[in-house]
Amino acid sequence: MAGTLPYTLYGASHSLYTGKARCYLRNQGIDYVEVPTSHPDFAARILPQIGRGIIPVLETPDGVVIQDTIDIIDFFEAQGVPYPAYPTTPLQSVVAVIIEYFGSQAMLKHAMHYRWSYRDEQEAFLRHAFVSGSGEAMAEKIMGRMNSYLPRLGVNEQSVALIEQSFERLLDLLEAHFAVVPYLLGGHPSIADYGLIGPMFAHLGRDPMPLGIMQRRAPRVHRWVERMTAPGLDVVEYAGCSADFWPNDELPPTLLPVLAHISADIFPELTDKLAYLDQWVASQQPADGTPVTDKPQNRHIGMVNTQFRGAEIEVGVEPYLLFLLQRATDVVRAQSDTAASALTKQLDELGLGAAVPLGRDYRVERINNLEVWRRDV
Repeated sequence: MAGTLPYTLYGASHSLYTGKARCYLRNQGIDYVEVPTSHPDFAARILPQIGRGIIPVLETPDGVVIQDTIDIIDFFEAQGVPYPAYPTTPLQSVVAVIIEYFGSQAMLKHAMHYRWSYRDEQEAFLRHAFVSGSGEAMAEKIMGRMNSYLPRLGVNEQSVALIEQSFERLLDLLEAHFAVVPYLLGGHPSIADYGLIGPMFAHLGRDPMPLGIMQRRAPRVHRWVERMTAPGLDVVEYAGCSADFWPNDELPPTLLPVLAHISADIFPELTDKLAYLDQWVASQQPADGTPVTDKPQNRHIGMVNTQFRGAEIEVGVEPYLLFLLQRATDVVRAQSDTAASALTKQLDELGLGAAVPLGRDYRVERINNLEVWRRDV
């Protein structure tokens, strides 16, 4: 990597998205140091450049500041890394993006439910984490704000039991998968793994309540969490395993039940969110290049009524989901008409076709570390 000094990662041990970036840096052997947001440089130099209080933030040895895990990963991918995160074949590429969405967006309800609905049982652990990351003065304020997010994530009396059942079922399916291969798409981690590791490490694989469930119910999943946080490929128990993705743009058979589970979790919520975005853009007609929300720290443009596994929920609609999923759209659009048709058919058979936001004349891009609308694309 360019530069003789290490990269600096501003983050926190208990942060979902910091965990995603940290795992990538460790797997790729990138020289970095991690510092907490309580470090004076974060307020003095970093916040003015990114325009909002958000982590993780990467600072390069030559002073370039990069916010958001997608941009951090893409920065290094462009330079070349030992284990590229993006598959080069279309089906695996699209599926990897969808799994990344599932982990980094749809599983927020699982992660935040187990962290904050069981706060009394985990108070000492959580307080230590937040004080260590943000300092005593800010810890209580941040914890209270995070706790307040539960309703807009769809965590309510009707959905709680279903969220817990979903987590336990996901553990069972991943346990069967990791009995065969060390990572989601084969022999080294992809963006699918990096998306999923966010909630599975920072919340569900560290906080005492869900960690205990994971260790008792799915030891191979817990071992995958350890593997993802280790340097390089920690695959000692997979003798003779190739470091390649599954061959011929096929999917590991044990991944198919996981994808069916993901489909049942994300729909109809994702469909309803995309429809809300369409209606909002049509009515508001945001100008090209304008920020996606009125204030940089706001992630949502409204609320939508939908369902999670049959339970009625109301959730916030974040334009960021389009920034994430439109990379799957780009893969489909890059194919010939015949290949694109075959690919969409495969995705429909997996129950994931509606996760690819095709047919829209707007996008979400990022300029100066802030999401903006891009029109007439």
